[in-house]
Amino acid sequence: MLKTIFSLLLILSINTLAKDRPMKTIYDFKVKTITNKEISLQEYQGKVVLIVNVASKCGYTPQYTGLEALYKKYKERGFVVLGFPCNQFASQEPDSEAEIENFCRVNFGVTFPMFAKIDVNGDKAHPLYKYLKVEKTGLLGTEAIKWNFTKFLVDKQGNAIKRFGSSTKPIELEDEIEKLLK
Repeated sequence: MLKTIFSLLLILSINTLAKDRPMKTIYDFKVKTITNKEISLQEYQGKVVLIVNVASKCGYTPQYTGLEALYKKYKERGFVVLGFPCNQFASQEPDSEAEIENFCRVNFGVTFPMFAKIDVNGDKAHPLYKYLKVEKTGLLGTEAIKWNFTKFLVDKQGNAIKRFGSSTKPIELEDEIEKLLK
């Protein structure tokens, strides 16, 4: 009888752990596009991905030009940039998704995928960003995103490989992207 109870408890524990298991790759997440359509990041399986929290009224906003240049240069080889607007840093992304999309297209010719506005820090942080921040911490092991245009480079298997701060220019990522595309 004791053996049976122990076996049942063990099975229940394993099932509970399986349900609560942490996400293992970006492919485990769903996100909303800038036009409010929910998609799975499995759509990008097999691609090298650069995930960036973006803002339209930031000193780093001109990085959209460099991000678009990277996307155009490498997209045929399996690279994609994913832009996630965020208004958590000095309210530098206050506009609606439609206004953000228009701003990016008109001012920077952005054609890479853009997503709905999210939080990247705090209790309401998007699960994707909670995962990324744990996988690739910042300076001195900090998890918090410090500012707009923090970049996460993800390999073809969906694993976060490297984190780059806001001041890292998109062109500075080319060697890392090339390595992952091989």
